[in-house]
Amino acid sequence: MTLPVSSMISVEEARDRILAFFSRLQPERKPALDALGQVLCEDVVAPFDIPPLDNTAMDGYAVRAKDTAGTSESNPRELRVVADLAAGYILETAVGPGEAVRIMTGAPMPPGADAVVPFEETDEPMRAVGEAPTKGASVRVFKAANTGANIRFRAEDVQQGSVVIPAGRMVRASEVGVLASLGLESVRVYRRPVVAILSTGDEITEPGQPLLPGRIYDANAHSVAGLVRTYGGIPKLLGIAKDTVEDLTAKIRAGLDADMLVTSAGVSRGDFDVVKDVLAREGAIDFWTVRMRPGKPLAFGAFNAPDRRKVPHLGLPGNPVSSMVSFELFGRPAIFTMLGRSDWERPILRAITRDRVINPDGRRFYARCIVSKGDDGRLYADLTGPQGSGILTSMSAANALTVIPENQAAAEPGDEIDVMLLDG
Repeated sequence: MTLPVSSMISVEEARDRILAFFSRLQPERKPALDALGQVLCEDVVAPFDIPPLDNTAMDGYAVRAKDTAGTSESNPRELRVVADLAAGYILETAVGPGEAVRIMTGAPMPPGADAVVPFEETDEPMRAVGEAPTKGASVRVFKAANTGANIRFRAEDVQQGSVVIPAGRMVRASEVGVLASLGLESVRVYRRPVVAILSTGDEITEPGQPLLPGRIYDANAHSVAGLVRTYGGIPKLLGIAKDTVEDLTAKIRAGLDADMLVTSAGVSRGDFDVVKDVLAREGAIDFWTVRMRPGKPLAFGAFNAPDRRKVPHLGLPGNPVSSMVSFELFGRPAIFTMLGRSDWERPILRAITRDRVINPDGRRFYARCIVSKGDDGRLYADLTGPQGSGILTSMSAANALTVIPENQAAAEPGDEIDVMLLDG
């Protein structure tokens, strides 16, 4: 059944209606490194303490702190060296009065020792690269050590049974390292969404193919696929559909095993814009115009999949800048939601425009701009040049979008405006 087509709606209403359709996807178990950018669906609990034993944080000598009391360069204390301990080994013999153990970083502290004196605070001579260390039967200490000096204590990082990484945290390089330190090879995360991407139009040609007169290469599918991958999804390129109901229907049906279907072009008022017609026949339309520039002709609805799922469909405009801006505003939050992430909102900052930004028709204007810090420490915004929705290089040069409100006809040079950062 076809839903009534909505009139032009605000960006916020469009986003709310889109996100209401999405939720976190099913969990999966993956190798920790492969889970980068995904979200944990369960707490990671420590199976043991880290460090598992008290160990030294520096190369030096493990000593009893009281044996070094009152020492100085003019009044050193000589200690008898009873052992040499490398990382990965354990010394069971206790350090007694007047004794020291030569110890390497990471080695467990021997019994009886409660401090480590670094080499540079002893008379152990410095050695050149490749030169064997000089090991003596005794060592002179030139500086008193406090109890606990240069020791990493058991469980000071992680305590057994504690939640080390909570559910809902995104896996980054640091989380991969923590998982490895716990001996965990894999982790349960919400799976990545598969996003099927389809370009439409008889004038579109795949990159790498000969370009006939009157044709253009398909930039939209590839820029959107890049955004999908950047934001954590898995792009599935469906190719190009001709401007016929039959070909478009066949191509769309080939993408209904995905978690979201994205098309570009075919959603405006042109005679050959047939995406809305196929959507109405094969599923349902929620809305198809948004009060924004670029990107007014944006359709959202759902297709009926053979397995009875409702596959959400985002119909992007055909102009390449409109396509990218629309996906940034609506596709990115949808992907983040499926990943289990709630941090989809881009930072909005205030910057001083150096250019006149004209907003001619009462829509919110997302002009492409470059935001940089001036000599005075304030942020400035410079337009990337002409702002036509077909000038894709304006997106390539930009690191932000202006956010000119619907009721503001223009921003003059020197005005402070909102800018939405794209990078990072």
